[in-house]
Amino acid sequence: MAYEGYKFLKIRVDRGVAFVTIDHPPINLLTLEMCAELLRLAGEILADDAVRVTVFDSANPDFFVAHFDVGVLAMLGQGSMPAAVELHDLDKAAEAFRRMPKVSIAKIEGRARGGGSEFVLGLDMRFGALGRAVLAQPEVGIGIIPGGGGTQRLPRLIGRARALEVVLGCADFTAELAERYGYINRALSADELTPFVEDLAYRIAGFPAEAIALAKKSVRNAEEMSLVEGLWEESLLFAESLQTAPAQARMKRFMELGGQTREAELDLHAMIKALGKSDG
Repeated sequence: MAYEGYKFLKIRVDRGVAFVTIDHPPINLLTLEMCAELLRLAGEILADDAVRVTVFDSANPDFFVAHFDVGVLAMLGQGSMPAAVELHDLDKAAEAFRRMPKVSIAKIEGRARGGGSEFVLGLDMRFGALGRAVLAQPEVGIGIIPGGGGTQRLPRLIGRARALEVVLGCADFTAELAERYGYINRALSADELTPFVEDLAYRIAGFPAEAIALAKKSVRNAEEMSLVEGLWEESLLFAESLQTAPAQARMKRFMELGGQTREAELDLHAMIKALGKSDG
């Protein structure tokens, strides 16, 4: 897939990973047009069998995404706004990445505030650079509330009390504090961030697409089902995964390579890498 015609996004695909760089000088302001591009990208990623993982970063070292265009919001507020009949493009894009059977990762260096924070909250994983990454929901400070999922995704991610601290306090969260709260997965030094995220992305992209999809679906069920319902569904998805051709081939190869022996189990990570090299 060519991924052509994007104004704000630069896309390259390598070894099953789509690297998407947000590039909208001077501050990566989120606009209606950029939201439309993110939604379009989600559809193209979903349809591209060559992609299993998407990594978002920024061309601007100071701004991942500053926030949504306040000038547009001010104009919208001057007229009567009809009740929404569907999700807007930012919510649609975030939901598309959350629900698709592929993995999405944000590599955050610089500021991700407002709509930028809300977009990365819709992705599967978030990693931030120590001393560089900043996340915030500053909307209440200008008299509005988050409108791109912040009040819905944050409580599910970090709990009600901490979500209220983020939303009502309007303060910047450093990568270190964001990690402590669960706002991001990990805070890493600027030198470590890119190698870590790339290694993780390539590693996941090397696993069977069927297993990635089923695992992600089962984890998502934990957000949407009761525990007992989720356990039943997990059992069904587990049985489905056992019967896939890649699983059968990898389990056979696992045993051939010495799986379940003391030597192999002491370095299981190396064994899993060897299974990937033996595919096909």
